[in-house]
Amino acid sequence: MRTKLSPAIMNLLHEGTVIPAHPLALNEDRQLDEQRQKALTRYYMAAGAGGVAVGVHTTQFEIRDVNLYEPVLRLAANEIEHAALGRSFIKVAGICGPTDQALAEASIASSLGYHLGLVSMGGLNDWSELELLKRIEKICDVIPVFGFYLQPAVGGRILSYQFWREFAEIPGVMAIKMAPFNRYQTNDVIRAVCHSSRSNDIALYTGNDDNIVGDLLTTYKFMVDNKPVEKKIVGGLLGHWAVWTNKAVELLNEIKAVRDNGEIPAHLLQRGIEVTDSNAAFFDASNQFKGSIAGINEVLRRQGLLRGNWCISSNEVLSPGQSEEIDRVYREYPHLNDDPFVTEHLSEWINDYCSNES
Repeated sequence: MRTKLSPAIMNLLHEGTVIPAHPLALNEDRQLDEQRQKALTRYYMAAGAGGVAVGVHTTQFEIRDVNLYEPVLRLAANEIEHAALGRSFIKVAGICGPTDQALAEASIASSLGYHLGLVSMGGLNDWSELELLKRIEKICDVIPVFGFYLQPAVGGRILSYQFWREFAEIPGVMAIKMAPFNRYQTNDVIRAVCHSSRSNDIALYTGNDDNIVGDLLTTYKFMVDNKPVEKKIVGGLLGHWAVWTNKAVELLNEIKAVRDNGEIPAHLLQRGIEVTDSNAAFFDASNQFKGSIAGINEVLRRQGLLRGNWCISSNEVLSPGQSEEIDRVYREYPHLNDDPFVTEHLSEWINDYCSNES
């Protein structure tokens, strides 16, 4: 039987918060670097994030092939527990694979105190939508579900409006991350939730790294039984927010302060273009996102949080010209990075690891 979300976690989820997709810290031998893995979790907490998502695409799906799924989830959970933050902090675990694998991962996540499972449909392209829905229902019996619409370029698939309409009716679904990088498909999800009987129960989060600010500024309105129903995308669960996180928190707070008054400042629309341009460099959009994980890791390497941009697969590397593109967005948008914040606190995040182990 799944554990219900506490009122505090539910309130934070619906209020909207910054949830970085947690990267994987490796050493030059492509083995887990526990020191830097823990430092990353500490960075996200100190930066003001309201949660982390671990075992997701940014963490690298290959962690399952090298027996790192449980260890990486445990490291983050332990850091969060020991931090004694004095505020709510949402723990999201990535869940993927056929039903048996997904249920096993859900059980691990639940046993480690994770609140929600971010369930990927990736790798199941030969499954019918009905089969996918039945899989979700079974996972919901183990852990509350954070739905996930992943873009096809990185392993997702196109899903129908009717799929999301039925998905939203599943009682254990608590949130949905929309990351199709497509306005039509994003609208499908929001419209489906608005038309469901659980519209008020489901929190919507952007994963559209190409339209973060636009998603968060917009109120979506659809007619349901001749009455308007509105939903907002309240926060983000994003690989992009795995870097420059302190500034992402500031940005979401600014958006929250203005989005309800009906007047959107022009500078926030411009900020949206700057964020998208930065994401194009980090995620290697010009090369079909081939360097997306290495790009995120490269920014963290430059900040000193990671020792290198290594990925589990030696084929996961920066694309030609990607490093220069990251140079460019650093140069053009210096107000978006949080390097001074990281520099100020880096030694304590890293050195605390050593003192805790002694």
